[in-house]
Amino acid sequence: MNDSFVHQTTLDFLKSLKKNNNREWFLANKSTYEDARTNMIYLADNLLESLNSWDEIETPTGKSSLFRIHNDVRFKKDKSPYKSWMAMHFVRAGKERRGGYYLQIKPGDSFMAVGFWAPEPGDLKRIREDIAYNTEDWRKMLKHKDLYNFWGGLKGELVATAPKGYPKDHPAIDLLKYKQYIFSHSFSDKELQEKDLVQKISRGFKASLPFLDFMSDVLTTDGNGVKLT
Repeated sequence: MNDSFVHQTTLDFLKSLKKNNNREWFLANKSTYEDARTNMIYLADNLLESLNSWDEIETPTGKSSLFRIHNDVRFKKDKSPYKSWMAMHFVRAGKERRGGYYLQIKPGDSFMAVGFWAPEPGDLKRIREDIAYNTEDWRKMLKHKDLYNFWGGLKGELVATAPKGYPKDHPAIDLLKYKQYIFSHSFSDKELQEKDLVQKISRGFKASLPFLDFMSDVLTTDGNGVKLT
């Protein structure tokens, strides 16, 4: 069986789970869930192998990259016990490599993403500091051919006006307003079932290296460009 793509049965399970998100239904369909999870493990293993051919990944196995299907409902309005999607996350290895690779499988809403979803306050401060003083380098990086052709423009939540400490008319205010620095690329259900899915995802993630390596340099140096210990 070729597990380098998403099986239709996996998508069907997730669709049904969304409609029947309760413990009784889940337990009655536990074997179908296990088949879908096995599909994701093999997909993740194949993707991990491909990622390691051009980057160094800290995540040891495809299985360890998977998110749990159970929802943490403690701080959510939605008390559904299970996620109606499956996802995996691969972390780049070493202090000098920041960022990671994320893939979500959800019927009608599947996507891959890279970047910094919830940067720590210190990291966000350092990013904005670098944007303010190296704006031209940032704009050049964001227009990199490989990065832009696959991922398009930068995405993420924005502050309403300007972040604290920066004027509203700063020349780089369009970049300084970001609270998240991420790129995302969507997949149709049909694309998920293509036999070369892993290769396409891997090529897409590789196209994000101009951004991830740039951000790694920023986040591992101080304002003077000196490497942090």
